[in-house]
Amino acid sequence: MTLRFCDGPTLYRAVVAAVATLDRHAAEVDALNVFPVPDGDTGRNMLVTMKVALEHAEVLEGPERSLTGIAEALAHGGLMGARGNSGVILSQVLRGLAEGVAGRRRADGLALAHALRCGSRAADASVPRPVEGTILTVVRAAGDAAVAQAERDPSLGGVLSAAVEAASAAVARTPDQLPMLAEAGVVDAGGRGFELLLRGALLGTVEGTDPIERHPAGGRGRPLVTPDGDAGWGYETMYLLTARDGTSLEIPRMRAQLGTMGDSVLVVGDSRMARVHLHSERPDLAIGYGLRRGTVSRVTIENMDLLSAGEREERAAELLGVPVEALDQATAAESRAAAPGSRAAPATAAGSPAQARVPFAVVAVAVGEGIATAFTAAGVRALVPGGQGANPSTGELLAAIEAARADVVVLLPDNPNVRLAAEQAAALATGMTVHVVPTRNAAEGLAAVLAVDPRADAATNAARMARAADAVRSFVVTTAVRDARFGGRSVKRGHAIAVDPDDGLIASGPDRVAVALEAALTIADGAELVTIHHGADADLAEAERLAARVMAARPELIVEVVHGGQPHVAYLVAAE
Repeated sequence: MTLRFCDGPTLYRAVVAAVATLDRHAAEVDALNVFPVPDGDTGRNMLVTMKVALEHAEVLEGPERSLTGIAEALAHGGLMGARGNSGVILSQVLRGLAEGVAGRRRADGLALAHALRCGSRAADASVPRPVEGTILTVVRAAGDAAVAQAERDPSLGGVLSAAVEAASAAVARTPDQLPMLAEAGVVDAGGRGFELLLRGALLGTVEGTDPIERHPAGGRGRPLVTPDGDAGWGYETMYLLTARDGTSLEIPRMRAQLGTMGDSVLVVGDSRMARVHLHSERPDLAIGYGLRRGTVSRVTIENMDLLSAGEREERAAELLGVPVEALDQATAAESRAAAPGSRAAPATAAGSPAQARVPFAVVAVAVGEGIATAFTAAGVRALVPGGQGANPSTGELLAAIEAARADVVVLLPDNPNVRLAAEQAAALATGMTVHVVPTRNAAEGLAAVLAVDPRADAATNAARMARAADAVRSFVVTTAVRDARFGGRSVKRGHAIAVDPDDGLIASGPDRVAVALEAALTIADGAELVTIHHGADADLAEAERLAARVMAARPELIVEVVHGGQPHVAYLVAAE
């Protein structure tokens, strides 16, 4: 039978199948990285973005599972879970889709095609300078084909089939539109990821995929596990949730729904205000849930695996505003309530003291223990774990902005692939002014922090930080994972490559120290200081040899070696 209309359950099934399809091919999408480096993450970023979107839709119940309700939940979840530029663009496609079906109980193929075109326009608008040959081109081609097909035949299968065929053809054309893709011998990764999502959606719509069987996230998710393989506590997430005007918080329902996202769930409060506490691997999901229910404030996120058992209890009790004994009793009550046939009365507590608010604060994305230590020593108030292959989501960035508790926040993304998510988080923040200084790596971020003048106002400091970041010349040294043409040169698998922040190849070769030395001397003209941040793949002895060779070649330079600890990157080198 030809399916002609899409309602809430149909949309949900389609997205379940879409995410499952991308999940199976995420590694293939990652491998389409234009640059032959070991940190391609487009597939993972898109997958995580869509999983968070799906998890937001999964908790809806009853009348909420309408077409509009599911679409809105997907859009909000996609925004909060968006990782990397591809994830942010994908979240905007979901936002456009939600706007395209707003107010509808069901949508035929023409309405769905219109919604897809709305998604394309929203995605284009989210990028300051759209480039052809990217995911934007593929989404636009899919939307145009869907509309053309729907005007002839509005069946859902026909419309989605036309969109898939157009997306596939557009992906194949991307190397003709972007020379760097042609040089690397790959198609656009984001475009391919979107094509896979459409293929999965077609499967879910035509075959009526069972969402319970095909959901790749699945309920509570995998148990928290430490690197040693033992059960872990994960990230403790706490926040104050205030109901919007005219609405009430349903505490028992919130406990049940948050229980699908993590463990040790506590919700204490009343219909107007509640404190939320849980342990999970996904703090962004828990915070996104709160934002859908009301206004979130006083956010704290802590990696509990780094604390002792006593510290964990004391921290939770203090921030929830209850004695340790009451926390133990409440946790036990929650465990009893989770058991079949049991009941437990909700706990209540007064509010807890807030962290002191400050006029100005810096929030930075940091990758590597040494980098994080340097940011903290320089006065950064809140850090967000990140880096290539582990881009923070919009929700995580927003949580860090809120946790800084400042009237003005400067956010340093320290990665071009985090910039769009940073700008989305800045736009979502309320009760404060947020400036994004588009730093491209930690060297630029540290220079920006050191440029802060405590006597200057926020706008002046943001401008000073941007100038300081721009003045830094830097590069990273990593290892090529495949033979490739890169920057007009041939690069061999296993060779070291030095790449500047604009993804330009500076040097390559079999000797990592020689490659780093060549690149360092290239950026050193006019500099006084060269800083070598050595990563997890380079030991101190090798870094010191590199420093000695730089000083021997350029005796006038001051050369410092600093432990960065960053993964994938043997060296991050900066000249100032």
